[in-house]
Amino acid sequence: MRADEFYATAENGIIRIPEKYKNKTSFKVLVIDDFRFNREKTSTKSKSDLLLPPTMKTQGWKFNREKANER
Repeated sequence: MRADEFYATAENGIIRIPEKYKNKTSFKVLVIDDFRFNREKTSTKSKSDLLLPPTMKTQGWKFNREKANER
């Protein structure tokens, strides 16, 4: 068994097979709803809907190793 990967978007329930696989007669299809792939094609979510990393202001903050090790 050989596994290859390609990205495709279904149109009206039809997936286009790349030319290099046209001579194959059987396929195993794995359907993955990949948010990153879908977002690149047509994004319906705004940037505010995406999870962003937390931010904090560290100006003037001093790290105390002894207090951290006490915990």
